Amino acid sequence: MRILVISDIHANAAALEAVLSQADPHDAVWCLGDLVGYGPDPNECVARIRALPNLTCLSGNHDKAVLGEIDPDTFNDDARSVIIWTRNALAAEHLEYLRGLPVDLSMDDFTLVHGSPRQPVWEYILNRSIACDNFPYIDTPYCLIGHSHIAGGFGEGVPCFDVPPDYAKPLTLSEQRLILNPGGVGQPRDQNPMPAFAILDTDARTWQYRRASYDPRITQRRMLELGFPERLVLRLAYGW
Repeated sequence: MRILVISDIHANAAALEAVLSQADPHDAVWCLGDLVGYGPDPNECVARIRALPNLTCLSGNHDKAVLGEIDPDTFNDDARSVIIWTRNALAAEHLEYLRGLPVDLSMDDFTLVHGSPRQPVWEYILNRSIACDNFPYIDTPYCLIGHSHIAGGFGEGVPCFDVPPDYAKPLTLSEQRLILNPGGVGQPRDQNPMPAFAILDTDARTWQYRRASYDPRITQRRMLELGFPERLVLRLAYGW
């Protein structure tokens, strides 16, 4: 089975549509959370995700904050302002959908979380040290994460090691335990503004990093019309 793995859509409908239209053929979609927050299209993105066939979807920290399950004051000023706006903008049916999403799941050989196995909603896995601390919390060979908006991963070992993204060839999934991140769809933070995703082939045992192409100005114009913080508007063009 071929699975489209996405994360951190962050209410960026143009980026989401680019990924869905440009992704390799797939049989299912795994979404690792943060459908909303930062971006101007929460209703459009939740509706689009909900309608996808063979969907498995998690909740992220921005989703939880919009629901009032995480205090918005734990976010920076820019993020908090959009969380509050999103809470008022989202249709009741979409709020209810977000409320029903799990924070972690196991799918055969894969653990799915938004943040980390140790703290599924909030912890960032940004380096080998944090990755090493999290491997004992994983009961499957592989763990898929989002949250950092940075494509790449880590391998278990002494010491743990980086698994940088290779867009030219797929990563073969061997017996080595791995933590893998497809990158961010709606707000990438790896100095590349193009939406990131991955294709997991469970039959071939491969993981392939991909990027879609889109025009960030589409989303930026919407954000400016709504009076969103300038920093959030600017970062979409630079991938930070």
